Parts: sequence; C-alpha cells; structure tokens
Amino acid sequence: MADLNLPILDLSRLDAGPEAAAAFRDDLRAATHDVGFFYLTGTGVTPELERRLHQAAKDFFALPEDEKLAIENVKSPHFRGYTRIGGERTQGAVDWREQIDIGPEREAVDGGPGYNRLIGPNLWPEAQPELREVVAEWHEHLSGVARKLLRAWALALGAEETYFEQNFGDPSTLIKIVRYPGTHEPEPQQGVGAHKDSGVLTLLWVEPGKGGLQVERDGSWVDAPPVDGAFVVNIGELLEYATDGYLKATNHRVVSPQAPDERISIPFFFNPALDARLPLIDLPTELAAQARGVTKDPSNPIHALYGENALKSRLRAHPDVAAIHHADLVGAPA
Repeated sequence: MADLNLPILDLSRLDAGPEAAAAFRDDLRAATHDVGFFYLTGTGVTPELERRLHQAAKDFFALPEDEKLAIENVKSPHFRGYTRIGGERTQGAVDWREQIDIGPEREAVDGGPGYNRLIGPNLWPEAQPELREVVAEWHEHLSGVARKLLRAWALALGAEETYFEQNFGDPSTLIKIVRYPGTHEPEPQQGVGAHKDSGVLTLLWVEPGKGGLQVERDGSWVDAPPVDGAFVVNIGELLEYATDGYLKATNHRVVSPQAPDERISIPFFFNPALDARLPLIDLPTELAAQARGVTKDPSNPIHALYGENALKSRLRAHPDVAAIHHADLVGAPA
C-alpha cells in the first residue's frame, strides 16, 4: 500500500493563464471523482504563518490541565472549546486525541431548528491570547483558498462559477487544533476512527514529518503522509449529495503515533450556512452518466440541509456534551 498515494495539485495554476487553469480544473475534477482526496500546494500560506500556528498549538497543549479544562467543551452547548483525551467518539469508539474546536464567533441563538444550537461563542484560554490572533489569520487565508477551490469545482462540474457562493450563505467554518499523543500499545491504535466529513470541503495541515493519516482506496487503507508545503484536501458528504455521487466522500482515519512521538494536525472545515440546502448540480451529460448516486447508509443518512448534517455529526462525536445540553435531541432526528 505504501506505493499508492494521492494526486498533488498546484493551486497557483489557476493564475497561470487559461490553459493552465483549465488543466487544474480537469485534475481537480478527476481527483475528487476517483479518490476524494488530494494534496494541494501553491496556497500562498507562508512558512512563518505555519510556524506561528504550530507553536501556538504546542503551547496550548502544554498548558496545565486545569487551564485547559477551564474551557472544556462540556461547558459549551455549542460544542466549542477543549476536548480531553478520549472525549470524542467515531462510530461509537473512543478517539485517542485531545483538541480545541473553534467556530464562527457568534451570539447564541434561542429557539428555531435544532442545528441553531451549534451557533455561539468560542471558549479561549485566558493564558494564551496569541492563539486567538493566529487562528484569525489562519481562518482568513484558508477561507480564501476554499472559495477559490469551490469556484474551480463549479466550473469543472459544468456549473456557473458562482454556484457555491450563491448557495452557501454565510459559511459555517470549524477549525480543530488536534494533538495525537503516542501510545505504548504494540498494535496500531485509533487516533480517530474511520469516517467521512459531514460538509463540503476540508483543508488539513499536518505537522511536518508526522504520518498517521490513512485514506480508503479500493477497499484498502493507504497511507497519506504529509508533503512539505501542502495541505491534504478532501470533500465531504454534502458535495457528494450535490453531485449525485459523481464526487464521493471518502472514508479516512488516523492511526496514533508510537510513544514517545506525538502528532499535531489542524483541519479547517469550510461549509455552507447551517440553513443552506445545496441543490443538485445539473451535470453535463458525460459527467451525469458517471454519477454513482448518493451513498445509502441507514446508520449515516446524508442530509441536504447542512445544519442537519452538522448536528448529526456533533451529537455522535460528543455524547457527553449532547447528554448535558441536548438531551431532547439525543436519539431524535436532527
């Protein structure tokens, strides 16, 4: 499996003239139809910004336990803040990682559909104001990268370039800063279990030189080690829905490092507004003929309305938060 890998795409080709841009869009469409994952270079993210975010992540996880637990996510009905090691689930199994979840900074919303409970303020560590500052820079730059990719996808799928912007509303974003501690177990352990992302687009930064990410290809797990200067990009369930399965969300997982090693990774999720419903893209005939339909899995229904998909994911991943703040939603449709 080690010789299998993911395609590498250079985003700067979109600014290198019409032919280069068209070739990039073709490669983008092929990568996400065939694999659902690729490496992305040419994003304009500077090594200095990467270094600052990486250092801020390490500084956060090095805080005393009581300072991290002061912003633990069980205190947030919006699923924000710090999750202790073992505090998250995938497919019901414990993920061996700790993290802080950061979403759009908003006032809480009373009433309305269940997914409105995802709207609210973040929880920030008082001892580390620089974390908020560098995360804001990261969010701004990666939002621009995500919008550029979505415009390219729209054209590659035969839609208007503004297709996603027209249907996104105010984007829902989520940044997770994650630490996978090493384990002493002889067999590979679950850092995060096999899953598909619930939204549209994920841009993943991985600590240089640290493996562990695996992608499912043709029924086998393939290593996706970090590539210097590149993000790992994957599509989520909502883009599969919008293309009737022409693009397909792909299972992926993370295997814990062996102690004393550890691994930091920072996924950025760029998704529609919670109340946005992506309509089916009217694919060109030759692409529509290759659409495989939306995955049918009774245990994991894919909702057209993003808020329903997002709430489904959060309730499952954080049963402790769900039990404390959303007992009325546990076991109920989103």
